[in-house]
Amino acid sequence: MTDGWHKSSYSNTGSQCVEVRETSRGADMRDTVNREAGHLSFPAGEWSALLEML
Repeated sequence: MTDGWHKSSYSNTGSQCVEVRETSRGADMRDTVNREAGHLSFPAGEWSALLEML
């Protein structure tokens, strides 16, 4: 079960990947290799601003 997590489309095809899950409040992001380390949460406005920069 992934609980809504998916590999970010902005991750490269190498070993440096992140997973993202969208929430009603914004988005969460975590390291694919080190999932147990936790995640960062971004409010919707900050998440949108980050994506606009990419």
